[in-house]
Amino acid sequence: MSSFLSINQPPLFCSRPHPVCFNSYTDPVDGSKTSKQGLILNFQFPSGDPARVVFRLSGTGSSGATIRMYLERYEKDASKHDTSAPAALKDLAEEALKLVQMEKTTGRDAPTVIT
Repeated sequence: MSSFLSINQPPLFCSRPHPVCFNSYTDPVDGSKTSKQGLILNFQFPSGDPARVVFRLSGTGSSGATIRMYLERYEKDASKHDTSAPAALKDLAEEALKLVQMEKTTGRDAPTVIT
């Protein structure tokens, strides 16, 4: 848990209490289309900066599916632009994984691939 997390002032809050479900996704490579296989969580940092996390189901066969997690965060403080992505997005990722109960749902406590 981050050192600045507290009950009175969480580092982020979900600006929409319910996730926004994808209506559909079209793969830009092969043109295949899927629907209702993802969600978007919108966040806002105490600084007012927005962020979002997108979860998308990929490889939708009966087994071996992958849950892809995309992290986006706006940072207006130019002095932080050289921060590595893993460090800059760590708190956002942890908060999103907690909200969707990823470990409880998948039985995994870490990703198998990070790109």
